[in-house]
Amino acid sequence: MTAAPAEAQEIQLTGPLAGAPAVRQLRLHRAGRFEVAPGASFTLLDEYRRTIMPGLRLTYHFTDWLGFGAWGGYGFQYNAGLTDELQRVAIDGRNCDAQPFTKACQLTRVNLTKGDLTKDQLGQIQWVAAPQVTVVPFRGKLALFAELFVDTDVSFFAGAAAIGVKERKECGTTNQNACAETFGLESRMAFAPTFGLGWNFYPSDFIGFGAEWRALPFAWNTSGFDNHGLGTDEAFPDRKVDDKDREFHFTSMVTVSLSIQFPTGIKTTE
Repeated sequence: MTAAPAEAQEIQLTGPLAGAPAVRQLRLHRAGRFEVAPGASFTLLDEYRRTIMPGLRLTYHFTDWLGFGAWGGYGFQYNAGLTDELQRVAIDGRNCDAQPFTKACQLTRVNLTKGDLTKDQLGQIQWVAAPQVTVVPFRGKLALFAELFVDTDVSFFAGAAAIGVKERKECGTTNQNACAETFGLESRMAFAPTFGLGWNFYPSDFIGFGAEWRALPFAWNTSGFDNHGLGTDEAFPDRKVDDKDREFHFTSMVTVSLSIQFPTGIKTTE
């Protein structure tokens, strides 16, 4: 006895739904439009110096789900609680400038300034510039009490970032005792991948607002300490401050922004 062959039956829709698209009158907030989005970013989980970064995102959206553009900002810093405590206890309290001969001052003379931590050794992010690709896989509407409705979407982005960093300047490469007297900051440019996601709302045809989470993983010396350089795996201090003392940090930030779309007229599907 053999089994009968299986056959599939094609279902044909008839009536008013025949040939109809999945969604009618879909509002295309991004397709063919140029987006200008001023905003402010705030770094998260910083050890010593936190950054507030006013910035701007520019994006051209080829379709409603794909865009290309750039984001950047300039940073302003303020101290974390740990920095204020270090300055009060380890710098001002011990007064190593007046009594450098004490044991505590001798043990930390390479790693701790006798002056201002923020001006002499703590790292900070000065600016960021990042070209990026944006993909928008999810969109829809949000309803509040079944009365107020707003268009919304979720976006993902990825790109490469150039980062302006200020760190403690190098010392000890020619004289291992130099770092005990050499404090101060110098600028350099670092490069890192950047990626994240955003949640966006569109209360009108050409104005929106949203929030983003962004990651900037890269290595830098946030403390200005002599962290590494000695030993077979360079895991011990070597009385120098250089590129070997940089440590990997998964730097992240949150951005809130206002977006303006050009042209101001919106497209809709059938």
